[in-house]
Amino acid sequence: MPKFISWNVNGIRACIGKGFTDAFKALDADIFCLQETKLQQGQLTLELDGYYQYWSYAEKKGYSGTAVFSKEEPLSVTEGIGVAELDTEGRMLTLEFPDYYFITVYVPNAQDGLKRIDHRCKWEDAFREKVSLLQKDKPVIICGDLNVAHNPIDLKNPKANEGNAGYSQEERGKFNELLSAGLIDTFRFFNPDLEGAYSWWSYRFGARERNAGWRIDYFLVSDSLKDRLVSAAIHSEIYGSDHCPVELVIK
Repeated sequence: MPKFISWNVNGIRACIGKGFTDAFKALDADIFCLQETKLQQGQLTLELDGYYQYWSYAEKKGYSGTAVFSKEEPLSVTEGIGVAELDTEGRMLTLEFPDYYFITVYVPNAQDGLKRIDHRCKWEDAFREKVSLLQKDKPVIICGDLNVAHNPIDLKNPKANEGNAGYSQEERGKFNELLSAGLIDTFRFFNPDLEGAYSWWSYRFGARERNAGWRIDYFLVSDSLKDRLVSAAIHSEIYGSDHCPVELVIK
């Protein structure tokens, strides 16, 4: 049964110094995805035996970036959404396999005061359009840091964070629209009422020790894959970043 892992490593070079390799081996995923690699091409050589590697880099140095490591060679690999102005930050990789598309994505942060909300919404609309197009061909599996807590259950302090980046009406609305395009939030599929399940914690105020976190890292799948879902997990026991890995297993 294929196991997939997604992890925002908040700088892969820093994460390597904090146990990335051990976690990678222990999780033993068929497809392992990274967001926020913060790398340029040629800055790092990762020896990962048995995996095909695909990287997407931001034009801006030390910023954003995604990667996918896959045991199975995909039929094709595509970078970006396909909109030039939205594809300068290395935020998306799409791997085509015989019976599904696999997408890893690092959705832009709206930033303090929602100063980047217009860019974020434009990005979300283009992303949803791309996903809908792919779904006409075959089902999709999407993973990554979507930079939004969907519902009050998905963050420790919803009231205090209303209107803040990651929990604004605009971002939550766009997430609803994405799900309405025929997608399932796999963690909530298995754990509809589970509280205190988070994938990101601020480095400030001992947030992780207090589990004052947010669930902003997801696996979403096309409705047509519902019967193939086996399990979804959040590996909050794994450190090395301000995010922890999230997991999906399918038949």
